[in-house]
Amino acid sequence: MRLPRGGAFAQVVKLLAIKQLDMTSGNFHRLRPRRYRSLVSSPRGQGAARPAPAAPRLSYLVFRLERRIRARLDQALAQHGVTTTEYMALSELRLRDGASSAQLARIAFVTPQAMNLVIRDLERRGLIHREADPNGGRVLRAGLSRDGKTVLRRCDRALDEIERVMLTALDEEDRKGLADRLTACAHALQSDGSAGARA
Repeated sequence: MRLPRGGAFAQVVKLLAIKQLDMTSGNFHRLRPRRYRSLVSSPRGQGAARPAPAAPRLSYLVFRLERRIRARLDQALAQHGVTTTEYMALSELRLRDGASSAQLARIAFVTPQAMNLVIRDLERRGLIHREADPNGGRVLRAGLSRDGKTVLRRCDRALDEIERVMLTALDEEDRKGLADRLTACAHALQSDGSAGARA
């Protein structure tokens, strides 16, 4: 005897289950074909409809994008002997010459102790130079050296390629709008302390 397959087999299983239930309860002799059809076709017989999958949260999408950029950037910068944290520090020094180690730590989202090690290594390799703060105190102000600027330009080209691939589907107007909105989101979550450090 060949058993029916697919949807037909599922229907037979449901009918047998209903039959067994009604025989057990003593109601089988009163169960009519219409009752069978109503039980099989009801949501309870078929199983509750699954809700549509929820759209991923925007913050999750941003986080996932950041992780993918970081993975590609780590790989690309390693070819130039630079880590992502070092690249962030060098990029910030290009924008703000004379930044302190503590300021660079906030930009790179690392501890001041970790940034001190990064700065010392960059200085040892001749990519930056440090001078005492003209206002006095023990703070040392960092700046890019000629070699540092050369390495930074090479790293910039690596990031240019990553961004080119990432933004292929966006035209110039969309890219500008994306940059403006991401900047606005970052400012919205920026603490007063961080805002003061950037001023």
